[in-house]
Parts: sequence; C-alpha cells; structure tokens
Amino acid sequence: MYPPVGFHFRVDFVGLAAGTVDSHFQEVSGLATELAVEELVEGGENRFAHRLPNRARYGNLALRRGMATDSKLQRWCEDAILHFQFQPVTVIVTLLNEEHEPLAAWRFERAWPVKWALSDFKAQESAIVVETLELAYSYFTRVQE
Repeated sequence: MYPPVGFHFRVDFVGLAAGTVDSHFQEVSGLATELAVEELVEGGENRFAHRLPNRARYGNLALRRGMATDSKLQRWCEDAILHFQFQPVTVIVTLLNEEHEPLAAWRFERAWPVKWALSDFKAQESAIVVETLELAYSYFTRVQE
C-alpha cells in the first residue's frame, strides 16, 4: 500500500450548522504537538540540568480556502472576533482515500477562532482571494476508526 496523499481531506465543524462550502479547504496546517520540557537545576551539579517532561503544547490550526461569500463559518468568526461571542466547537480533520473513505482523522476539542485574514488583492495577478482562519483549541486526538 502506498503512503496516503495529503490533498484529499475534509474538515467538519461539529456543533456548528455549516454547509458544504464550510467543509472544503485547500490547505490545513498546524497538526502538531510538542511536549514542553522543564529544566531542574540541581545544587552542586554544574555539568547539566535535569530535563523533565511537562504538559503537551499545541499551536493554532490554520485553514485556508478560496473566500466564500455566504458562509456560516465566516459568521461564527465574526461573532467571536468582532462581537466577543464565543461558541467553541469540535473540529474533525479527515484524510480520505481515493474512494472518499476515511483513512485517518483528528479531533480538535473546544476550537474557537483567533484570526481571520484575506490574501492580498493584486491587480497584476489573476489569483483567487484566499481566506485564512486560525483556530485555538484545547487539545487534539487521533480518532480511532
């Protein structure tokens, strides 16, 4: 079996009545976690500091797509960023195979928007307008099928 391709995926917002346009993105990034390390200095030991594992840290989940003109997801972002009304949701990113069946999925708990941005408008280029949505979340786990 070949390794999966990274261009066939779906994003679902559980708890947010979003339409089909809100599940298609051209890029998802930020699926990463790292273990924080705490250094403990021992008196009289100058050669090294003890490095102890601490809790996991997560960055933001970034979603990019061509700008949608009528999107419940955009209204959700506006409510949080402009009106300070937060409705945390669960986000599921699913990697799909060539038959559109799930290969792997990751569940992001209590996600909420922290940034929304549009790409630059440039008259000399014929590019589509891309919107970027960054989400903070509590933690993520791999969904077992």
